[in-house]
Amino acid sequence: MKKGCPYGTHRVISPKGVLPQPADVIDNTMEIYDNEVLIDVQTLNIDSASFTQIEEQANHDVEEIKKIMLGIVEKAGKHKNPVTGSGGMLIGTVKEIGPAYEGDLKVGDKIATLVSLSLTPLKIDEIIEIRPDIDQVDIKGQAILFQSGLYAKLPTDIPEGLALSALDVAGAPAQTAKFVKPGDTVVVIGGGGKSGLLVGYEAKKRAGVTGNVIVIDGFDKSLDRAKKLGYADHYVLADATDAVGIYNKVMELTDGKLADLVINCVNIENTEMSCILACKEHGLVYFFSMATSFTKAALGAEGVGKDIDMIVGNGYCNGHAEITLQILRESESIRKMFQELYA
Repeated sequence: MKKGCPYGTHRVISPKGVLPQPADVIDNTMEIYDNEVLIDVQTLNIDSASFTQIEEQANHDVEEIKKIMLGIVEKAGKHKNPVTGSGGMLIGTVKEIGPAYEGDLKVGDKIATLVSLSLTPLKIDEIIEIRPDIDQVDIKGQAILFQSGLYAKLPTDIPEGLALSALDVAGAPAQTAKFVKPGDTVVVIGGGGKSGLLVGYEAKKRAGVTGNVIVIDGFDKSLDRAKKLGYADHYVLADATDAVGIYNKVMELTDGKLADLVINCVNIENTEMSCILACKEHGLVYFFSMATSFTKAALGAEGVGKDIDMIVGNGYCNGHAEITLQILRESESIRKMFQELYA
């Protein structure tokens, strides 16, 4: 059995010298190296920005979505959307483990990978079902987990589909738990979506009764979902691309103080300035959205003279799977809503 690099560089075909995520093409041969794990894949959870783009390109035609997805994997050896650069994650069952792999996995374990499909060697034999409303795709196929690849064993007390939907965005509530302090004012843009609902809950939990959590969403239906949960202090219907409009509303709701922390959870472009303007001087903006342009964010903040910290939406944070699954255990209303919407 061939020896593999812990980071999967042995799978890179082009360009040489890069890691699997930025690579254009990787080897998706399902014969494992000595430190890899082979997974029989059950479901792909496509990144929201990626699925939205694919769905629009396909004019919402399910068969066309299948063709696009199969074409991406056939060309790249992984599901990395060439437009958004993002992927998603998967759930499946461990089929084979290399002898040099270090970890607690065993054959038959059901797991969710917590590394992006944009770096995961993937082979799709058949697309069985696409569920556009929740960005999930059931397939027959296999994938490879590298030695460095993060994963979570699926819990026994939470249904698989429910766990998958939450773990897909696990980085967002976990980073929220890390950044929010008691008494903070937190603005969640896209607060009625999947990641936004979890973030709103965690933000209020950490900010406490002296904090101020403001949920902003551009769709009545999404905002109504957040209102139904009732964890925020204010709910605002607003276009996330309307930077001045959002700035004015946040000014009004904070008596001109603006937000200590702004969290971007939307899946559309051109929302950077809404976050930047809503943030107070020396505050923090966390861009969880994969639709973010960091060029626009950096130059935009400079252009309006804002001295703020901006955090790249790293999907990994220590304990992120545990924090996210704990929300589903703590909040019966979120668990019920996620079960209805995503599972």
